[in-house]
Amino acid sequence: MTVDKQSEIELEAATFRRLLKHLDDNKDVQNIDLMILAKFCRNCLSKWYLAEAQEQGVELDYEQACEKVYGMPYAQWKAEHQLPATPEQLAAIHDHHK
Repeated sequence: MTVDKQSEIELEAATFRRLLKHLDDNKDVQNIDLMILAKFCRNCLSKWYLAEAQEQGVELDYEQACEKVYGMPYAQWKAEHQLPATPEQLAAIHDHHK
């Protein structure tokens, strides 16, 4: 199967949107859990999105990138969905960053 460049871009964009929806539908999955298990989280996606925007000359700041990934301002998401890290989570993340 051959995919032309425009179709590839559209597929990648659709996949990214699907990933964001999946994360949005699973707000109970905390960023620290993602970091422990997958070594990336929603904040990483925001930073990657911002880096790509900057590379392409698109004016965007980190808060705007976060809003794209979180579907709302990051501060609002944290207040509504982020739980305090448990001692077990903190220990696990510390073990991964040795």
